[in-house]
Amino acid sequence: MGLLLIVVAVGFVAQMIDGSLGMGFGVLSMSLLLAAGLTPAIASATVHIAKIGTAVASGVAHWRFGNVDLTIAVLLGIPGAIGAYLGAVVLSGLALGAARPYVSAVLLALGGVILLRFLHGRRERPEPVEFNPEPPKRPRWLLAPLGFIGGFVDASGGGGWGPVTTSTLVASGRLSARTTIGTVNAAELAVAVAASVGFLQSLAAADVRWDLAAAMLVGGVLAAAPAAWLVRHINERTLGLAVGFLILLLSIDSLLSLLQTPEWLLMIIRIVGLVATGALMAAAFIRARREARDAKTAAAEATADTTGDATAEATEDTTPRTIKPA
Repeated sequence: MGLLLIVVAVGFVAQMIDGSLGMGFGVLSMSLLLAAGLTPAIASATVHIAKIGTAVASGVAHWRFGNVDLTIAVLLGIPGAIGAYLGAVVLSGLALGAARPYVSAVLLALGGVILLRFLHGRRERPEPVEFNPEPPKRPRWLLAPLGFIGGFVDASGGGGWGPVTTSTLVASGRLSARTTIGTVNAAELAVAVAASVGFLQSLAAADVRWDLAAAMLVGGVLAAAPAAWLVRHINERTLGLAVGFLILLLSIDSLLSLLQTPEWLLMIIRIVGLVATGALMAAAFIRARREARDAKTAAAEATADTTGDATAEATEDTTPRTIKPA
């Protein structure tokens, strides 16, 4: 029961991160399941089965908030589903000894991608940046290989759909940040379904941890709507650094376990990493609150200045003028 409650919490946090940043659910959940001792194929299958429900909830929430471009979601989702199915078959066919180092290396690389992306910050672009159906240097057909690669990496590595697609679309300037995040979350439904089908065809259904998938689904669904709302308000850079750092920590932990590192050293690394991640998350919350308070104060001061100027002008206009006798 305790493990299920932990997984519910993990699903909630992972979906809050994924729904507000466009990445992190699969990588974070996969890292934790591997650390809990699940095999790579079973862990990835569990994550993607849970993703079906969370993708529906997240996609609907983002659509209601106007964060989804349905055309691009389809252009990404269909090739993404093909790549995800092939990735699931490849991962299921790998022996455990070969799969665990491969998946840990993929997760480590993805954690580094997330960390570097938010470490350098996002390039400033005028908002909103809308999708150009016929950009001169970025034709639409390029969305197909992007979706395919993202789906394959996501299924074979347990995560990566967001880091591959969200980062690329944001850098390309095709969409505004909020529309990119919402569209990627909506397209993830096709990826999750295809990956789940591939895993269930290659694995025995009894091997899948349905209890963990259900617990993760509950947590993810609860976080879907708040995450879609937070996409306009969250401090992306600080929170993104925390996510990348946590993923790197879990990936390194998995690799060190394969190298038979002493348990006491692993425990120290885990404690230090979790404390540092918690500090970054707290910093994200405090900074977001401070920026919101400063913005509210600035708006109030601007309103007061405007009202004062208007009052002064009105007083000057209505003041009777004294006419001196000739």
